[in-house]
Amino acid sequence: MFYETSGPHGLPHDPFKSLVVPRPIGWISTLDAEGRPNLAPYSFFNGVAGSPPVVMFASNGAHREGGVKDSLANAEATGEFVCNLATWDLREAMNTTSAMVDRDCDEFALAGLTPVPSQLVKAPRVKESPVHMECRYLKSVDLPSNSPAQPNRVAFGQVIGVHIDDAYLKEGLVDVGRLKPIARLGYMDYTVVETIFSMTRPKV
Repeated sequence: MFYETSGPHGLPHDPFKSLVVPRPIGWISTLDAEGRPNLAPYSFFNGVAGSPPVVMFASNGAHREGGVKDSLANAEATGEFVCNLATWDLREAMNTTSAMVDRDCDEFALAGLTPVPSQLVKAPRVKESPVHMECRYLKSVDLPSNSPAQPNRVAFGQVIGVHIDDAYLKEGLVDVGRLKPIARLGYMDYTVVETIFSMTRPKV
């Protein structure tokens, strides 16, 4: 089949998100200007540079109370955020924090998670997560949107500090198979990293 994204595709659901897969989940923790914590997962998330390390998360759509979503608003207001790794063991808690709740809701408490202090930023980390990346907010980029009331904006942050639970280091390498990070597919589907293979880049 072929369809133009500006028109109907004839399928029960838009297949786009099932084609760009798997997408890592940025479990973003922030503080608002009043110091209240917020935690939310973003599946349009990735690392985009390595030297220095830079990550991005895309906030698509509006908050239920209007305006941009809390993670984006907080990162822009405070200049920082934390990316926490969402793993198989934390899948239900991660899903709980995806709920569309009021701005004053504490998602840490909602999901039964423990906020712990970071080293270099004020935003808290998720204690239960084995990996955290403390980030200094860099900039936001506005993307096209099909509706003025549903903003699409990408936030970039430089990773300035990384926490890794030593239990997930094996001979100096991150044991991704033990971490079991989860990723988003299309529809309501997710996947978990369990099969890992290596390939050596060819020399020409």
